[in-house]
Amino acid sequence: MTTFRFPLQKVLDWRRTQLELAEASFQRQIAALASIDRAYAEMEASGIRAEMEVRRWDPLAGRDLAALGRFRLLVQSREKQMALQRAECQRELAVRKSAMLEARRRCRLLERLKERRLGEWTLARDRELEEVASESFLARWARRRA
Repeated sequence: MTTFRFPLQKVLDWRRTQLELAEASFQRQIAALASIDRAYAEMEASGIRAEMEVRRWDPLAGRDLAALGRFRLLVQSREKQMALQRAECQRELAVRKSAMLEARRRCRLLERLKERRLGEWTLARDRELEEVASESFLARWARRRA
């Protein structure tokens, strides 16, 4: 009997490659989101540190408070920008997750088809082996009788 050959193997390989690319793209987007979150936390922490440092100054001048006020506005502005970046990043993450899940579904569909075909081939091979074994047994039995 011939060896098992899945006629759609190249398509399955291509689907697996597509899945790997989609998963890598999804992971990159997760990393980008985490990077934005870290930058946001650092910006927030720097604002808090600056305010605490200025509050500890003993002779506090008006220009120091004005500089702190401008710094607060800068921090708030950057935090708003980062919040917008984060929202856009989350939207892109949802798109990439959807693409990854679709690629996974398509790949799994072909894998199940291959498994089914392999099962059918195995069953046919076993039947053929059983027929050959029974024919061999009958031939040997007939030679002994003759």
